[in-house]
Amino acid sequence: MDPVVGKLLLVTLDAQTQEMVAANEADWDARAPLHAASDFYDRPAEFWFADYEWEDLGPLDGRDVLHLQCHLGTETIAFARRGARTSGLDLSATSLAAARDIAAEAGVEIDYVHANVYDAVDAVQGRQFDIIYTGKGALCYLPDLQEWAEVVRDLLKPGGVLYIVEFHPLLNALREVSLPGESDDLVLRADYLEGRGPIARDSTVTYTGDEVPGRQTSYEWRHGLGELTTALATTGFHLTTLRESEVLPWPRWSSMQQTPEGWWRLPDNAPRIPLLFALKATKP
Repeated sequence: MDPVVGKLLLVTLDAQTQEMVAANEADWDARAPLHAASDFYDRPAEFWFADYEWEDLGPLDGRDVLHLQCHLGTETIAFARRGARTSGLDLSATSLAAARDIAAEAGVEIDYVHANVYDAVDAVQGRQFDIIYTGKGALCYLPDLQEWAEVVRDLLKPGGVLYIVEFHPLLNALREVSLPGESDDLVLRADYLEGRGPIARDSTVTYTGDEVPGRQTSYEWRHGLGELTTALATTGFHLTTLRESEVLPWPRWSSMQQTPEGWWRLPDNAPRIPLLFALKATKP
């Protein structure tokens, strides 16, 4: 490829990506009131965490925690309850308005910041944190993992921890949510690996099952585990643990069975496959 053409194409794609991120912001603004009123989120904050998450994170009392892409802050509350000085950052101002109400009702103090995650360093005015937490449906909205990793590095104090708990790329390839007419068979229906660019989503129904009037197209990006770990390693992070888990906080397939903790797993006669992963990395 001619280098000049490549450079011009990159600039064009960057402008297009900014438009896609703006579309995602509008989409989350439209969905936030429905999510806030949904039974889907009417659960204690601690419900959304697996036991191993607290084992990996360790004591939080007195630590500075930033939850990136926090949406309604339903998980963010759990950090404040464990004694952390807690902040949440999200692209959607409407989501954060609901998050502030939810935090006030729970009686916890959380500093919510409205910003694109790529602008987070400026948005938090240069503050640094002991722990950054993100996941469970967040990474797919990041068009560039390398740039994101650099932002996270700059947000962390020396020795700080990045903790990601995210839907496994295999689950994404099986599809996170069935489309109308699809069976519950474990069939590869989408990409596991990155590389094909943005995926347009134009369903009028959000994941809580609610219809979103006038919902516009939103965009997601695939990220494999190799891409993620490489982005972190080349940014200087030390990867310390990577867990793969067979449970989800909601039933992706009708055959799934509920665990004593209220999460869901495939039955014993089904293949054991990873549905979530948890990655812990430290900044030197």
